[in-house]
Amino acid sequence: MKSSVYNICEDVNEAKFPGFKKAVWLECIQEQDEIIFVPSGWYHQVHNLEDTISINHNWFNAYNLSWVWDLLLKDYNEAKEYIEDVRDICDDFEGLCQRNLAANTGMNFCDFFIFIACFSFANLVQLYHLHRVNENPSWCLFPKAQHLALNLLSAQKIVLKMKTVDALAGDHALLLDLRKMMDDSKFLELCSGLDRTYRGIHKEQQQNYDKKETLMDGLGDLDFIVKSCSQIYAPEDLVSFIDSAVKKLSRAFNRESPLLPELDELRSPDAQ
Repeated sequence: MKSSVYNICEDVNEAKFPGFKKAVWLECIQEQDEIIFVPSGWYHQVHNLEDTISINHNWFNAYNLSWVWDLLLKDYNEAKEYIEDVRDICDDFEGLCQRNLAANTGMNFCDFFIFIACFSFANLVQLYHLHRVNENPSWCLFPKAQHLALNLLSAQKIVLKMKTVDALAGDHALLLDLRKMMDDSKFLELCSGLDRTYRGIHKEQQQNYDKKETLMDGLGDLDFIVKSCSQIYAPEDLVSFIDSAVKKLSRAFNRESPLLPELDELRSPDAQ
């Protein structure tokens, strides 16, 4: 936002910001306990009328995930450029860049990758659970199933971008064990939250997932977590895991389902 107007209520330099007078904005007063959703990419300005405590969250979904990665990459390059003069005297220059990135942007490459990995695995769990609980052979037509396929497609595309820039180079501390993740209460909470979200969006009946077995039981039948890809060290490991899981899911799907082209696109030469 360095090239944007800092305060739209002050005199704006028309030479620096030509066309500003033509700009159109919406203005409102946010009262206590109210929420404002700002769409991705929208400029917004806040003026506190009195002492205020606000809580802000960034919203990630399959549609804007690529924008999040673009922002991280841009901020990383800036952080790296700012301290380039200390590279020769720094024992861990890359580590310093990542710490600065996390401080400035809220997460670094490792944080983002862990998020993508957990998000992908949770979507695969949801997709398989949806298959198991529906006797209807056309369950793949359900909007929720289409959403989950889109999420996986988006996640893998971002991981492939991370791989091309070697985003996790030198980070030997990264290890995600998917077998252990299945026993993590936070991961179960993510899965159940994801399910409630999509049930709400598509006006489906809510279910209670207090017991782990309800949501996770039967995963072994599909052999999601095979020995060769149960541990994630790098982007290519996650790409292989998603690819392996999608192949196994595809064998369980109705071959006439329109969900298959979405999932098969993950393994297409263009996606690689």
